[in-house]
Amino acid sequence: MTETGALIMMAFVVTGAAYIVRVITNAVLRHKEIDARSEAPAGLVSDARMARLEVAVESIALEVERISEGQRFTTKLLNDAAQRTAPRLEWQKKQDTPH
Repeated sequence: MTETGALIMMAFVVTGAAYIVRVITNAVLRHKEIDARSEAPAGLVSDARMARLEVAVESIALEVERISEGQRFTTKLLNDAAQRTAPRLEWQKKQDTPH
């Protein structure tokens, strides 16, 4: 084998080894990046979602309280108006009716 042939073979071996090391390194880094992405944002996302959920529940509770207060007020007004306008009926004693 000539010196030129040995140098060419050596270049191919070194290039192939460098390529294999590069591919393995990229795979390991990509795997670590995917793990980091899946773990870190999940906690942040759930915290953010939990905060939005708390705000939504509090605003819904406030609106329900307003609705119930309005219902109590309306019922009171209707009850007062009905008592003022309706004549008082006296209950008659029970009568037995023949069948």
